[in-house]
Amino acid sequence: MQIDLTKQEFRSLLDLVYIGNWVLNSIRGEDRFQVYDDLESKLFALARENGMKVLAQDWEGTVVPSKAYAEGGIHEAIAYYEDNVFYEILAEELSRRDMNYPEINEENYDEILSRMQQYMEIFQ
Repeated sequence: MQIDLTKQEFRSLLDLVYIGNWVLNSIRGEDRFQVYDDLESKLFALARENGMKVLAQDWEGTVVPSKAYAEGGIHEAIAYYEDNVFYEILAEELSRRDMNYPEINEENYDEILSRMQQYMEIFQ
């Protein structure tokens, strides 16, 4: 298979792969999904081969995202996502708590959503 990408598209793909692998593997410890680590390594090796050397480095015989890459803003994007997910989950849990933890259905969906929006306003 061959995919034609511009350098900017490939750079964006690296971000997507890194973020996806972070979400899937960052909390797994030794039980990582190796297939995603391997794909990330393969793509960062391609980056190095295609003029983006600063984005990749070797670590224990494997190509990994470089320290410069990891410290270049990608974790701010991940943190922004994590914060938003946290507050949305918290708003939903508090809304459901206020209603004695009902199962969400068509009859109560609008009320739960309204309560969630009120909590999100408070959090902001």
